[in-house]
Amino acid sequence: MPRSRKPASPFRCFNSSPEVIRAAVMLYVRYPLSLRNVEDLLAERGIDICHETVRFWWNRFGPVFAKEIKRRRRSYMRGFRQWKWHLDEMYVKVNGEQRYLWRAVDHEGEILESYVTKKRDRAAALRFMKKTLKNYGTPEAIVTDGLRSYVSAMSALGNSGKQEIGRHLNNRVENSHLPFRRRERAMLRFRQMASLQKFASVHANVHNHFNSERHLIDRPTYKTRRSAAQAEWANLMG
Repeated sequence: MPRSRKPASPFRCFNSSPEVIRAAVMLYVRYPLSLRNVEDLLAERGIDICHETVRFWWNRFGPVFAKEIKRRRRSYMRGFRQWKWHLDEMYVKVNGEQRYLWRAVDHEGEILESYVTKKRDRAAALRFMKKTLKNYGTPEAIVTDGLRSYVSAMSALGNSGKQEIGRHLNNRVENSHLPFRRRERAMLRFRQMASLQKFASVHANVHNHFNSERHLIDRPTYKTRRSAAQAEWANLMG
């Protein structure tokens, strides 16, 4: 019987250690830092790399790390009961033009899906909702704002009975926009829709991984969760 081969390490062609690469990607994606800020922080720790190396690492490994985090979380999230989603779209400038970033967040603040479109019409809402439903199954309720595109898309999917619309019901997803807005300002906006889609997806999964909701728990519990998240990050793609 042939032996199962161990997947090749994604770091095998790089001179730098996986620990340094993970640290650089985490600093750039998680915090509102520029590429040169990350270069300076690593230099203080005796790691001499160029900011363009940080750019290359995040482009190369950011989606890989995000995909692995999403794969681990999606398997057990499908079995949730009494699951409520919050859907909303936000304006993002791409090379001076207005684009829309659609985001789905669950009742605990977990960012489920991010999707970029040129318009916010029925077709865009339908594509976004189909993608989210395919990845995570069907929730018990879906909270949206009063945008007619949601109503039309929900009707097309046969989920009209699950839609909830209210003035303050969607605060959960509105508040979840704030970390991305802080990161967007640090990056001085985006130049292409593809780069926006890529970064939004990576940022969402990294944010989910390190989000311990520290305002809801005591400090010992927070420290335990923080250590667990850091340990799991250190073993990604190991």
